[in-house]
Amino acid sequence: MAVRIRMKMMGRKHRPYFRIVALDHHQPRDGRVLEELGTYDPMVTDKTKRVTLKADRIKYWQSVGALASPKVTVLLKKYLAKAEAEAAAPSAAPSA
Repeated sequence: MAVRIRMKMMGRKHRPYFRIVALDHHQPRDGRVLEELGTYDPMVTDKTKRVTLKADRIKYWQSVGALASPKVTVLLKKYLAKAEAEAAAPSAAPSA
């Protein structure tokens, strides 16, 4: 099974909202997903809060051979490092 990481369209007319998901490449854009990996809301005015990602799960899917779509690749380049830092920060805080 070839897995792709791409965006699933949600929302309504003139108010787009996307979920970043892992799914089989034979599924349609809004079809059944294997796992939800994050969200993308292009209507949020603060650009740093437009994307939320589960960095550890994205790394897992890429390690087993999932390919990201071109649009998702752009989002991952911009926001994946930030998501990894946020995931590491709460785990370090309780031990301090």
